[in-house]
Amino acid sequence: MSDASGGPAGRSVAGVPPQDPLAQEFVQFAVDCGVLRFGEFKTKAGRLSPYFFNAGLFDDGARLGRLAQFYARRLQGSALQFDMIFGPAYKGIPLGAALAVELARMGRNVPFAYNRKEAKDHGEGGSLVGAPLRGRVLIVDDVMSAGTAVRESIAVIRAAGATPHAVVIALDRQEKATENGVDSPRSAVQYVRSELGLQVCSIAKLADLLQYLSQDSHAALAADHQRVLAYRQRYGVDDDPS
Repeated sequence: MSDASGGPAGRSVAGVPPQDPLAQEFVQFAVDCGVLRFGEFKTKAGRLSPYFFNAGLFDDGARLGRLAQFYARRLQGSALQFDMIFGPAYKGIPLGAALAVELARMGRNVPFAYNRKEAKDHGEGGSLVGAPLRGRVLIVDDVMSAGTAVRESIAVIRAAGATPHAVVIALDRQEKATENGVDSPRSAVQYVRSELGLQVCSIAKLADLLQYLSQDSHAALAADHQRVLAYRQRYGVDDDPS
C-alpha cells in the first residue's frame, strides 16, 4: 500500500508516522547537494523560513539524473496513471525532460511537452513544444507555493484538448498558502487537490524533513530541527489524506 504521496504506508509508533525510506534518501541527497539549506530565508509570502529548497541547484548531469530517478521511483510506487508529461516553463522543462528520459530507461516511454512563456511568432510558432498534448497529462514541477503554475498549466493543457490529471513535485512544504496576502487554512497542495481536482504526488514532505533532522546521527542539526518544527507549528497544515 502507499500513502497520498506514493510513499509506503505503515503503522505509526507512539504517534510518530512511519519513516519513508525514499523520502529520507531524497532529503539526504538534497542536503548533500546544497539544494536544501538551513538558516533564515524570506519566502514569496513574506515569511521567514528556517529552510530553503532550490531545485535549480541540481545543476549538473549527475545531480539532475539522480533527481529524475527519485521522481520516477516515487511515481513507480504510486497508483498514478498518466499518458504523457508536461513541464511548465521554466523549472518544469528540465525536470519533465529528465523524468521522461528516466522513465524510458526504466522501460516506459511516454511523450513529453513543455510551454514557452511567450508564444513564438516565427518558424512553427505557438507556445507549445514537443509532443501534442493528449490524454491524461502529468505536470512536473519542483515545489508548489500557491498553485499558480498549476493553474496556468491546466489552462494550457485544456486549451489543447487534453486532460490535466496529476502533479508530481519534489517537496511538499505542507504549509498554509496565502490568498491576497492572507494566510489560507489550506496548503497549495490541498487547494490543487480539492479545488482543481488533480492528484498530487511528492517525493518528500516537510514531515520527512523533520524526521531527518530528528535523527540521532544529525545531532549537529538539532537547532535547525527546533526552528523548522516551530515554523511547522506556526504555518503548517494537517496532512490531507485525499
